[in-house]
Amino acid sequence: MARKSARGRLGLQTFRLPPPATLALLYLFSILIGGGVLWLPISVQQPVSLFTALFISTSAVTVTGLSTVDVGTTFTVFGEAVIMILIQLGGLGLMTFAVLVLSALGIPVGMPQRLILREDLNQTALNNLTVLVRVIFSVAILCEVVGLLALSIVWVPQFGWAQGLWYAAFHSVSAFNNAGFALFPGNLSAFVDDPIVNITIPALFILGGLGFIVVGDIYQKRRWGALTLHSKLMLVGTGSLIAFAFVMFAFLEWSNPGTLGGLKGPGAKLWASWFQAVTPRTAGFNTIDTGAMHDSTTLMTMMLMLVGGGSTSTAGGIKVTTLIVLILATVAFFRRQSSLHVFGRSLKLEEIMKVMALTTVSMIMVAGGIFAMTINHDGEFIDLMFEVTSAFGTVGLSRGTTGELDTFGLSMIMVMMFFGRVGPLTIGFFLATRSAPRVKYPAGQIYLG
Repeated sequence: MARKSARGRLGLQTFRLPPPATLALLYLFSILIGGGVLWLPISVQQPVSLFTALFISTSAVTVTGLSTVDVGTTFTVFGEAVIMILIQLGGLGLMTFAVLVLSALGIPVGMPQRLILREDLNQTALNNLTVLVRVIFSVAILCEVVGLLALSIVWVPQFGWAQGLWYAAFHSVSAFNNAGFALFPGNLSAFVDDPIVNITIPALFILGGLGFIVVGDIYQKRRWGALTLHSKLMLVGTGSLIAFAFVMFAFLEWSNPGTLGGLKGPGAKLWASWFQAVTPRTAGFNTIDTGAMHDSTTLMTMMLMLVGGGSTSTAGGIKVTTLIVLILATVAFFRRQSSLHVFGRSLKLEEIMKVMALTTVSMIMVAGGIFAMTINHDGEFIDLMFEVTSAFGTVGLSRGTTGELDTFGLSMIMVMMFFGRVGPLTIGFFLATRSAPRVKYPAGQIYLG
C-alpha cells in the first residue's frame, strides 16, 4: 500500500506543470472563455465571427488594444463590460485575483498557488506575496476611481450621466491597465487638445506602467534617498524616455499635415506631442493619425514600444530597467570596468546575463514574427513591422494594418500578443532555474567585434 501511494505521489509530480506553464494555460483559458462570451448575441450589436471575438478577447486579456472592429459600435454595454473585466484580469494578473478571492474567503494560499503568483507578479521571493496583492488592488482601485471622477468632468456634460460615467469608467480601467481600448471612433482623437483627457489618461497609464512596487515604494518612503534602486531606475528611466520622446515627436511631426501640422495652434500640437510621447510605452491610445506619421517617427515609436514599462506593472515590452542595465553594461565595457555601479549600488553578473538573455529572446521573437508576417503579406514593410512590434509590446497602436490582415496574419498577431504578455514569464522561469555544473573546463578565448 505504501509503495502504491508513493507511486501515486510520483505520478502526480510527474504530470505537474511548472508554474509558468500553468499560468500560460490560465491566460489561454481566460481568452477562450472571454471570446465565447463576446460571441454571444447579448454582447454584440451586430454579429461577429467567433474568430473576431477571440481576437478581441486575446487583445483584452493581454492588455494590448488592437482591434479589427470599432468596439464602441460593435459591442453592447454588456460586451463592453466583458472587455473591461478581461482588461482588468489581464492587467492586474489572473492569479492576483485568485489569491484575493481565497484570502477574502479565509482559505489559506498554498505553495502551488504562491509559485504561480510569483511568476504572475514577476517576483523572485515567495514571502510577502499576499501583502503585494493587497497593495496592487489598493493602488489600482484608487487610481481608477480618481481617473473615473476626472474623466466624468469631461464626458458627463457631453454624453449625460449614464453614458458619461460609463465612458469614464471604461477608459479609466483601460488606461490604468495600459490596454488602449477606446469606445470612440478614432480612439481619443476627438479630445486631442482637451487638458483633462490629456492629463488624466497619461497619468493613469504612466502610474500603471511604473509598476505597483514603485508606486507603493513612493507612497511609503516619500524621499528620494530612501527609495529602492529599482524605483530610482524606473523613475529616472521613465522621465528620460518621456522627455526624449516628447521633444523628438514635436520636432519630427510639427509640420506634418497628417499629424501635428493639421492641428490648430501650438497648444494643440504640444498636447498631441505629449500624448504620443507617452502612449507608445504600451498604453496604445492615440490622439492623432498614427498611420500618417513620418517613417522616422514610426521607427522611434517602435523602439519605445519595445522598451515598454516597468516590471510588476500592467505594461509590456522588455522593460525600462532592462534598457538601463544594457546601457550601463555597454558604458562599463568601454570604460574597462569589471562591475556595474549605479546610485551607490552594484549589479551582479547574474542580473546582466538575465537582461541579455531576455533582450535576445525578445528580439528573436519579434524578428520571427515579422518574418512570418511577410511570408503571407506583401504590404508596406514598415506597417507590418509596426503591427508585430505593437503586438509583442502589448501596446495596441496601429497604422491601419490590423483590419487589412487575413486569418493567418491576425493569428500571428494573436500569437505575438500572447507571447508578449505571457512569454517573458516563461523565459524568466527558465532563467531562474539554477543547476550546478558537474564539469569545469579551462578558459578559452574567442575574438569579438
